[in-house]
Amino acid sequence: MSRRFVHRKDYHINIFYSEDDGGYIADIPDLTHCSAFGKTADEALAELLVAKDAWLDAARKNKKPIPSPRYRPVLYQLKRVAVKRSVIH
Repeated sequence: MSRRFVHRKDYHINIFYSEDDGGYIADIPDLTHCSAFGKTADEALAELLVAKDAWLDAARKNKKPIPSPRYRPVLYQLKRVAVKRSVIH
């Protein structure tokens, strides 16, 4: 049996502390309403990975479109512009 490995980009994940909720929130901006909570950042991430699998499974079962990973934080966009400018000059 042969296996093929395909390199693919994965979804960007945000993790932040919420004072109102008293814990960490993790979300995937490209997957609408895909988020999770945890008392620690690691717990929030682990819960989000479960939520991501459930989100993707539900989309497949219901023949809904699955968006490609596109979201990139502004910080990464600014870094790219700075690099391009430094190459030009």
